[in-house]
Amino acid sequence: MLKKYLKPLPLPAPADWGVLLLRVGMSLLMMQYGYAKLHNYLSGERGFADPIGIGEEASLVLTIFAEFFCSILLILGLAARLALIPLITTMLVAALIIHAQDPFDKQEHPILFLIPYLTLLLTGPGRYSLDKVLFG
Repeated sequence: MLKKYLKPLPLPAPADWGVLLLRVGMSLLMMQYGYAKLHNYLSGERGFADPIGIGEEASLVLTIFAEFFCSILLILGLAARLALIPLITTMLVAALIIHAQDPFDKQEHPILFLIPYLTLLLTGPGRYSLDKVLFG
């Protein structure tokens, strides 16, 4: 029954191009942050914030997973809604926990990623995605 509510509505062609642009554009921007963290991690730098109490390294690995690997899935439109969950969670933690005491200009950056991610969660990956090719 839940599957019925998760099916994306049919979109006209310009909207599908818009969803593709949003999906790929946001993912390419986010990948830059994830790649930098991945590079630092592979270089031996493990220091990172521990906002939810699971340890610095675990927090870093989960953030790298979201920002880099989930962004790749989102670019491809593969398991897009599932890939959005870690991205949304990471941006919520950044905005509401990491930058909770900071002025709005520090919270604004993760919120600017969060809004398109929530939009994509609602719309789905669109017609031009591997999800559409593989699962119809």
